Amino acid sequence: MGTAAAGADGVAGERRQLINVAYRLLGSLAESEDAVQEAYARWYALPRSRQDEIVSPGAWLTTVTGRICLDVLGSARARRERYVGAWLPDPLPDHAEWEHGHGTDPADQLVLDESVTMAFLVVLESMTPAERVAFVLHDVFRYPFAEIADVLGRTPAACKQLAASARRRVRVERTPATAAGQADTVRQVKEAWETKDIAALVDLLDPAAVMTADGGGMVGTVLRPVEGGARIARYMVAIADKAPGLELLERSVNGVPGLVARRAGAVMTVASFEVADGRVTRIWAVRNPEKLGPWCGTGACTESGS
Repeated sequence: MGTAAAGADGVAGERRQLINVAYRLLGSLAESEDAVQEAYARWYALPRSRQDEIVSPGAWLTTVTGRICLDVLGSARARRERYVGAWLPDPLPDHAEWEHGHGTDPADQLVLDESVTMAFLVVLESMTPAERVAFVLHDVFRYPFAEIADVLGRTPAACKQLAASARRRVRVERTPATAAGQADTVRQVKEAWETKDIAALVDLLDPAAVMTADGGGMVGTVLRPVEGGARIARYMVAIADKAPGLELLERSVNGVPGLVARRAGAVMTVASFEVADGRVTRIWAVRNPEKLGPWCGTGACTESGS
């Protein structure tokens, strides 16, 4: 990897890994793409002699991308305070559907596993920037703490403590539903929603369920989480009443069964679910159109959709 040719091949081949790291750190496709582009810009700004000295361009790019993401996370709190309503990570379509869209989009580079589920990403949002970087790089991507120390500018021991602190925030006691079990529950939710059956929805929702919606101030939605299965059921039916012609599609969202709502061919909402013991405990509904772009390259949009 020390030669110019090997270095060029190495950096070109790192993009997929870098996008995967950045998305898990930031939860935003646009910000992840920007972070990776900035890392590449810094690489190409290095003199050729300096590039040749770097034994592993991939490790160098990961370190730089991590530092850029750390800076973005540091400023995110202030930006989130200005955000209208709740902020949720960008929802990801399934690759099988994405292949019908624009394959060069960063969404196509992402590996869909348990570390990109909406439930997991929301937990990451509760961590400090340093905790999130240490946890994601070590627990998800298995980077050694010695390398993470270069990203955070701390000792390996301090990074290990950060990861341990972050790990405690993950609710390990929760037993998520299997993919088949979640798909069955989500399908029942879809059917009850379509028929506006409040009683059936209440049965499918945990009494302590919480629904969070992200409209970004660009579309109408609740600004605060809706709490309680009965309240959520009534809210869902009210949405159906106000949007005649709303079509619900079963789709994989961030690698797990979810729902996409579209109207007149345009995707309006992408909903993720957390299911435990056959009941929905959390719903995350992304309605901000700026976060739904990738879904218009999938089977969730018709050719006439936006």
